[in-house]
Amino acid sequence: MIIDRLIEKITTLRNPSVVGLDPQLSFIPEHILNEMYDTYGHTQKAVAKSFLRFNTEIVDAICDIVPAVKPQIAMYELFGAEGVSAYIETIAYAKAKGMFVIADAKRGDIASTGAAYAKAFLGKTEIGSACEDVFGANFLTVNPYLGEDSIGPFIDECKTHNKGIFILVKTSNPGSGMLQDIYSDGKPIYEIVGSLVAHWGTELQGKYGFSPIGAVVGATHKEQAKRLREVMPHTFMLVPGYGAQGGTAEDISVCFSTEGLGAIVNSSRGIIAAYRDKCRPQEHAQAARQAAMEMRDDIVKYI
Repeated sequence: MIIDRLIEKITTLRNPSVVGLDPQLSFIPEHILNEMYDTYGHTQKAVAKSFLRFNTEIVDAICDIVPAVKPQIAMYELFGAEGVSAYIETIAYAKAKGMFVIADAKRGDIASTGAAYAKAFLGKTEIGSACEDVFGANFLTVNPYLGEDSIGPFIDECKTHNKGIFILVKTSNPGSGMLQDIYSDGKPIYEIVGSLVAHWGTELQGKYGFSPIGAVVGATHKEQAKRLREVMPHTFMLVPGYGAQGGTAEDISVCFSTEGLGAIVNSSRGIIAAYRDKCRPQEHAQAARQAAMEMRDDIVKYI
């Protein structure tokens, strides 16, 4: 089962972290960007090629110490079809290097639309007599706001193709409480959603006691995260908000089980843009590696 394989990779590397590959133009070292501008002009293709080069150099630098990457699709969609192509190529490259890939796309819809999203990211797309794995991710982030019938297609693809999802439960952004903290029948909405996620994953528990039907739980809300670990004892958590957003290793420790399992912690710009404060642009990948090791050591101290 995919969640067992991820846990084993985390255990082998002693590193429950994931690097968010969320490139922005301001993150790309000038020597890479200028090279692509010289070749392709000031075009979407030049940016896409810059992103891909930037990503592959980071993946090369961290693939032996970090179990997974999480590319956020919006950063690539901003640059159209060329950007999406770079996204797909980034996923393929990271997987070829032995890393797990969490596609951060926050999809969620009903009926044929939801099914199409699920097949695109987790399943296979039928083209005549052939089937193609379009995006090829191992996991996908999913928005549950449309209800259970919007989650069903994603769970079906998880079962069929041994994939996983992370459902938004309590997000790390400051405004999340505007909706997620509203009380209904004596419970906050995030706890109700957490209970649903726990229920949806009951049939898919792996050998380590966790389900590939996981939850997104922000590092910036320690008390809520602690409560959600109680509500979802067998749910694997994707934990954003560490580092640049203010979440600390001590904060996120409540997301882990007593055995130190059950969560993977994301950092994006704190890793991929680390070179801007530490070294020359030509050393961006080495800086990412150093930042990833520092993050690993920081988290492990508390779990």
